[in-house]
Amino acid sequence: MGSTVTTANTVGKTWDGGNEPLGASYGKLMMWFFIVSDALTFSGFLAAYGFSRFKFIETWPLADEVFTHFPFMHGVAAPMYYVALMTFILIFSSVTMVLAVDAGHHMKQGKVAFYMFLTIIGGLIFVGSQAWEWKNFIHGEYGAIETKGGSILQFVDATGKRVALEEFADTSIPKEREQLTRGKGKWFMEESSLPTYSVEQVQAGFKSHPDLLIRTEVINSATTLATVKGLNKNPALNHTKRKFILSREESEARLAQAKIVVEGANLQHNEYGSKLFADFFFFITGFHGFHVFSGVIINIIIFINVLLGTYEKRRTYEMVEKVGLYWHFVDLVWVFVFTFFYLV
Repeated sequence: MGSTVTTANTVGKTWDGGNEPLGASYGKLMMWFFIVSDALTFSGFLAAYGFSRFKFIETWPLADEVFTHFPFMHGVAAPMYYVALMTFILIFSSVTMVLAVDAGHHMKQGKVAFYMFLTIIGGLIFVGSQAWEWKNFIHGEYGAIETKGGSILQFVDATGKRVALEEFADTSIPKEREQLTRGKGKWFMEESSLPTYSVEQVQAGFKSHPDLLIRTEVINSATTLATVKGLNKNPALNHTKRKFILSREESEARLAQAKIVVEGANLQHNEYGSKLFADFFFFITGFHGFHVFSGVIINIIIFINVLLGTYEKRRTYEMVEKVGLYWHFVDLVWVFVFTFFYLV
């Protein structure tokens, strides 16, 4: 019985167990393995987000109405402006990382340190911006009502402009109860803070303001386009997600089904729409933010080593190149996250 022998000539340029498979060092190869596996993880998360959005599209929030804040411009509607600025800063940090890697190839320690420093600053600004965005998303801006069926009711005036609960809620009516804390109950009995206003206060305030209406979000069809206020009656808009404003009578009927007052967003409630949006937003952007923060920490370590001349002594800046691969991956992932959450 014969045996087959594979010679070196049949192997050709394929890796045969040498120190640098496929022409890449061990460190680079392991970084690429990590990037591929992490890319699959993010792909799974974003795919789940896409399926959920398609299933609950009637109540899915509109990004232009959620992310409207801009630092030091309180009360000024700037939809998506700050998110666009965050994205630009992160992408620009990827450019500075490329320049740092290129400077390393030319063994220019000063330039490597300078561009690494700019990359770290860009990452810190992005992480801080995400924290600020989370704060606004959690705190909310207008408030809404959640019905017994789980629908979110938002309040608008006759022109369709959003109206905050604080502008019409009747505070002369006392709240139905106080927040349950361990000091007011048994040691294991505690709950999160109660909304600023009760359902009764909102209902009473709505009745005393006849100019107010309730808005929901639905999938438009040819039979509902005529009842939607302020929309183009073009049939081409059929089956698109649009704002739907109820009549005064319908608004009162829906408000009678109110269950709780919702302010901001958390893992249980979301004043902007489906709570799944908040769940995915916190999880996916938080997961990405953790990657960026980790990258900033690694960049700081590499930056210190550059200042100490560690890589000059080694006569190679490969560590800068490896952390650069990770940083470019983080930037690329944000492009997809940005597209899914803010643009689509």
